[in-house]
Amino acid sequence: MRYVSTRGGAKPQPFTGILLEGLAPDGGLFLPEEFPKLAPADLSAMRRMSYAELAFAILSKFADDIPADDLERLVAATYTEKLFGSEDITPVRKLEPDLYLLGLSNGPSLAFKDLALQLLGSLFEYVLAKRGERLNVLGATSGDTGSSAEYALRGKKNIRVFMLSPYGRMSAFQAAQMYSLPDANIFNIAVRGVFDECQDVVKAISGDVAFKAKHRIGAVNSINWARVAAQLVYYFKACFAVGGEVSFAVPSGNFGNVYAGHVARQMGLPIRKLIVATNENNVLDEFFRIGRYRVRKAAEVKATSSPSMDISKSSNFERYAYDLVGRDPFRLKSLWTELDANGVFALAGTEIFRRVADTGFVSGSSTHADRLATIRRVWKDYGVMIDPHTADGIKVGLEHRERGVALVCMETAQPAKFAETIREALGRDPERPAGFEDLEKLPQRVEVVDADAAAVKRHIERHAA
Repeated sequence: MRYVSTRGGAKPQPFTGILLEGLAPDGGLFLPEEFPKLAPADLSAMRRMSYAELAFAILSKFADDIPADDLERLVAATYTEKLFGSEDITPVRKLEPDLYLLGLSNGPSLAFKDLALQLLGSLFEYVLAKRGERLNVLGATSGDTGSSAEYALRGKKNIRVFMLSPYGRMSAFQAAQMYSLPDANIFNIAVRGVFDECQDVVKAISGDVAFKAKHRIGAVNSINWARVAAQLVYYFKACFAVGGEVSFAVPSGNFGNVYAGHVARQMGLPIRKLIVATNENNVLDEFFRIGRYRVRKAAEVKATSSPSMDISKSSNFERYAYDLVGRDPFRLKSLWTELDANGVFALAGTEIFRRVADTGFVSGSSTHADRLATIRRVWKDYGVMIDPHTADGIKVGLEHRERGVALVCMETAQPAKFAETIREALGRDPERPAGFEDLEKLPQRVEVVDADAAAVKRHIERHAA
């Protein structure tokens, strides 16, 4: 398996060649030259596998330059009952006929991103040890990626983590979960601005080829292909658990989670619809409904009660757009040129936009009032407490539900991370898992800076491995 850039300017490389990277040298994103195709017999054999076995079967198709014994060992050590609280790893809960909730929040940081990042941390450590190298991981978070990445990489040999987050725009739990970590290799940087500005700083630093090479800058955001590959596994797991053709409702901000569903569908998984659920920051919903992609300015990004989706520039959308334009990097570049010049590109009525229907994507958006109503409804009808992002997904998923087609709603995080919204919806606090009871009272380590790449570079230079 070889990997190329969406911008067409990078030499094809194996999996370990792009594992530690964020952006490709030409500013694009890495993805496989082609997606592996699975025959019905392959899918049938996979149905009987445990989660770890399934993860190995899928990931070995994307990481075929890692010796099979090593990859199998890393996967088996990651997907354990001890780490994820269940042998199922991602348990499927039936709410009613043809309506399911996919449990993804049982990892150490209580969010779905643990499922990819716990493996990514082990892969990083493995490759660095083989090469005798060090790595400075640079990332940006709107809420959950940061804690999942830090929990995955804390104490790892030869790795330091520099995580940017939007100052004052996460829940108190999310902020404390990151800032209270005492590990010497973790550095939290709170940026005065919104998530998109954090992400822009990361991209600017990653685009500085000389600085990136000098300080060995790597990435854990969903621009890292390995995260997408690891997220494929639970789509397969859910399809096999439910049976037949399945639609997925996916809360979406940076587009990585639902893009993994797109890849799974291209590989042959019987996915009928991929339902993109946004909050009030509805850039993706606007694109899938009317073919208009308009990146909002920082001042236009709304602070909502589902803060991990307060994003207006979805990084992984470039990978999907690359597929829409027939994997033609020159056509893709023309779209980004138009976007950079005008802040928008419009595809309604074009051949490119007509292909969207063929990929199974539909969308919708949710408001604060919708979130509260959905949290109340799911609690009343099923006795299940959900977080506000999951509520966005269920609300939009039900709008696109089809008779006779199973609808699987993706869980995003545990409700304990968003107590204020749960309290408003249900008049009670969510229960906290053991070990998180007094999280906000712990000492916090964080540096607050302006949204300035130069300031972050100076911080990295002072603390880099």
